[in-house]
Amino acid sequence: MARPAVAPCPAPPGLKRARSFDYSPLAMKIICATNMPLAREAFATLGDVVIKEGRAIAREDVRDAELLVVRSTTKVNRALLEGSAVRFVGTATIGTDHLDIPYLDENNVRWCYAPGCNANSVAEYVMTALLTLAQRHGFALAGKTLGVIGVGNVGNRVVEKAQALGLEVLLCDPPRERGIVDCRLPIEDCGTGFLPLQEVLAEADIVTLHVPLTTGGDDPTYQMANDTFFAGMKRGAIFINSARGPVMDTEALLCALDVGIVAHAVIDTWEGEPAYRHDLMPRVALATPHIAGYSYEGRVNGTVMVYREACRFLGVAPTWLPDALLPTPSVPEIEMDVAGKATESVLYALCRRLYDIEADDARMRETALDDDALRAVAFDRLRKTYPERREFPHTSVVLRNADTALTAAVARLGFGGIMPR
Repeated sequence: MARPAVAPCPAPPGLKRARSFDYSPLAMKIICATNMPLAREAFATLGDVVIKEGRAIAREDVRDAELLVVRSTTKVNRALLEGSAVRFVGTATIGTDHLDIPYLDENNVRWCYAPGCNANSVAEYVMTALLTLAQRHGFALAGKTLGVIGVGNVGNRVVEKAQALGLEVLLCDPPRERGIVDCRLPIEDCGTGFLPLQEVLAEADIVTLHVPLTTGGDDPTYQMANDTFFAGMKRGAIFINSARGPVMDTEALLCALDVGIVAHAVIDTWEGEPAYRHDLMPRVALATPHIAGYSYEGRVNGTVMVYREACRFLGVAPTWLPDALLPTPSVPEIEMDVAGKATESVLYALCRRLYDIEADDARMRETALDDDALRAVAFDRLRKTYPERREFPHTSVVLRNADTALTAAVARLGFGGIMPR
């Protein structure tokens, strides 16, 4: 079976145009952060590439660099860039809260990000987490209500895959409801359309956050999951945060766990990370180190999107493609006899075969050290050394004795080449 190519990477919206730039590949210095697969291969077509750990990128590193390519661990602001030669900043992430955008705009520095690059990865993470909790605690997901807070690239994917688990979906996204931001998902496919936050919280058995981190405007998300938020939730609910750590108030979550409002919490993004609150770790059902979007494809997509925008900035045609460099999936095919097996147990077995979220949880718990500094170092190390995780479309599934409903559910989860027998 031919391997699927990396997802198409359209030009990110909202890009700022910089002044004309004299491109000389022999003189071009490009700083790239680590944890960007194939970054050296991509950007070496444009200049001299220096790879450096994201949190360690300093003013002296970028002083004579024209291009800076980062992930979320690098704070790009005046303190880093003032006096440097940098005229283009690209972040291979879906968020921009680590960029000082007003400073970049005021100083005519072109910037871009990679919206949607890891949306499928995060959606697979959420589905795998829910299936794992259901199997661990002996409840069924089908018929439960999922509240999706934030219906952008990631939230849309979550909604699409939730159908595979038989979940009813409620949506909350005020900017999209007002038409300020487009929503890919047709409203008729959303069941109830958009609902107020308090209505979603009151009805949802599961609440998952997929919002950007914002502190201003009409819809700030900083610490939106606070005491009021949790007080409005249905008792015994599941809470998932794989958006940004600061959208959650840790103390409020701990209180909600104490009184039983939240029965199970799945936390991938942590307030204060990498030095997250030590007392939250033992209270959550699944703990991971900000890796929900860390599939191999998700990270490569980010590299490709920033590379293409850098080419656009430089006025050169992109010549590099990652397809020939993608490794062969470790699990190209799964064959399973599903006779007599419940749908959710089959879906759990398939997802776990490709992504063992409990192994991620175990590795993180092993590094939950008492010392803040050591815990922060361990958190970053887990991300830096994260094992290769491939997305579901790269694995074909052969189901023996499967009915059409199960086959459809596997397809909705995104597995490739489903072949019933």
